[in-house]
Amino acid sequence: VVARTCDNVLVLKNGTKQEYGNINQIFYSPQAEHTQELLFKSKELNDPQAITKTEAIEKPNTRIKNLSVLFPIPKDGLFSRQEYLRAIDNLSIDIKEGEVLGVVGESGSGKSTLARCILKLQKPSSGKISVFSNDILEMNRKQTKKFRKNIQIVFQDPFSSLNPRMTVSETLLEPLKVFFQKTTKNLSTKKITSCLEDVGLNATFLGRYPHELSGGQCQRVAIARALISEPKLLVCDEAVSALDASIRSEIIELLLKLQQDKKLTMLFIAHDLAVVNKICDRVVVMHQGKLIEQGETKRIFQHPTSQYTKDLLDSVPVPDPRLEKEKYLRRLGNKI
Repeated sequence: VVARTCDNVLVLKNGTKQEYGNINQIFYSPQAEHTQELLFKSKELNDPQAITKTEAIEKPNTRIKNLSVLFPIPKDGLFSRQEYLRAIDNLSIDIKEGEVLGVVGESGSGKSTLARCILKLQKPSSGKISVFSNDILEMNRKQTKKFRKNIQIVFQDPFSSLNPRMTVSETLLEPLKVFFQKTTKNLSTKKITSCLEDVGLNATFLGRYPHELSGGQCQRVAIARALISEPKLLVCDEAVSALDASIRSEIIELLLKLQQDKKLTMLFIAHDLAVVNKICDRVVVMHQGKLIEQGETKRIFQHPTSQYTKDLLDSVPVPDPRLEKEKYLRRLGNKI
């Protein structure tokens, strides 16, 4: 984005100036080590050869059929006709066991609404959602509790998703109390410590509050909280979009490692197509609540079939001012 919009760039680290210069100097001849690291991480994410594949089982563990979600639009008058916004419009997709499925599209395309429906936080207007061979719309309270243990979410903003009045230890203990009520105190402590180590933190973080952690550390705690209930399906809703390039790359590598080690199925919602290219096995493209196309990540990125997908891919920012200028002029020419 900086390569596309800025003339001069100031690079900061921990509140200290690292480097300042014009766009070409910073991107093509960076002097500061931190600048070089940021550019390397950004280019690594945009590398088309950096696609990481996992072995997915063909059997789907989540099936969505003819899903529609309608939200009523406030009426102009008492006798006005009720209109509806179609957040999701007759969507049908499968999530295969052990895969990372990416969901992409511009803001308002229905990505987060889809996630809320799968998590049973949003009631659909019509359609069917089957998770682990169970129709979640027909579940009773006891079945819903078991279901929530097996499906967890990592949110976009790591600071607002954590309770500021709870320490890391208290945050991770909460799901244990809900889903593993018979767990002893000693076993809970061991499980919390082990879960922290899984996400790259240690026991020294147990007594800290969210404001004492960096953005990356907060997101690691949020991931640990999601994983401590031992879920089978992990929903990542823009889980790395609030992080800078270097931290984003670390969290992506962490998610990939956890997905492979714990045999997780992941639904990965993102705006950043470079991240989707890096982490996902298959991609679903949505626009205005509708399914535009879906397929293997490599096929979608190299041979998209719809014009909307082509426009999305063309809008992906790359850390190269010259390429960004060429892309801008090309889009401008197409509009003229």
